[in-house]
Amino acid sequence: MMEASKQAAFTDLKFAGLTLDRPRIMGIVNVTPDSFSDGGEALRVDDAVARGRAMRDAGADILDIGGESTRPGADPVSVEQEMQRVLPVIEALAGDGALVSIDSRRAVVMEAAMNAGATIVNDVTALTGDPDALGVVADHAVPVVLMHMQGEPRTMQENPTYNVASKDIRDYLAARIAVCEDAGISRTHIAVDPGIGFGKTLDHNLEILAHMDVLHELGCPVVLGASRKSYIGRLSAADDPHDRVAGSVASALAARAKGVQIFRVHDVAETRQAFDVWEAIDKAGG
Repeated sequence: MMEASKQAAFTDLKFAGLTLDRPRIMGIVNVTPDSFSDGGEALRVDDAVARGRAMRDAGADILDIGGESTRPGADPVSVEQEMQRVLPVIEALAGDGALVSIDSRRAVVMEAAMNAGATIVNDVTALTGDPDALGVVADHAVPVVLMHMQGEPRTMQENPTYNVASKDIRDYLAARIAVCEDAGISRTHIAVDPGIGFGKTLDHNLEILAHMDVLHELGCPVVLGASRKSYIGRLSAADDPHDRVAGSVASALAARAKGVQIFRVHDVAETRQAFDVWEAIDKAGG
């Protein structure tokens, strides 16, 4: 359990209008045929909207809509195809009053998504994948999640190398925050994500998860996207991503103990239940 003083330091920030005094859940809605865990399950607009609504009802604070898979080895899709997938879903869910983020690395998709009702940008390239992305986010003054990725999806698992992964990632994200601030993006609008599984080996992932608290040195909310990732399968022989729910929840609880505030997950109800119980126990312990 966290000491009360440390917990307060980790939770006095805000992101996208959300207080962070309790764990916040970002529900994953992949409108893709090839995402590693749920590809094809919500490719139709109606299915994606229904999934998003079910996640909101189960306790998701943010709905993260993506139209391009960034799993290891994934090929990019066209801008037109990405927008055809995500925009109707964003319009419907934002129209319901949901807090919606667009998971994209393309400035034109980000802008179209914001015009459709998205109010958060979640970029796996930390706004490096498109030269116009920094300007779009700054001009719209929206919150942004900067994620670390070594390489790019097609090649990122080809011998990723770090000195100390957690510290290297902290330093990279610190540099990206500085670039964002220079471009006019307020630090109060920035959250950071270490990018579990994005150019990392099993050992790298475990070292990062064990030292998530170093990211608090950046003074921004921390996002964890570890849900159903392959490292869980390697540790538990769960080849099917759908069989990695318990490992995903265990990872989220371990990260919460390190002060992580926002959790990007596939399994909203299970994660929310685990947090509710964990927080009640932590509170009872003083």
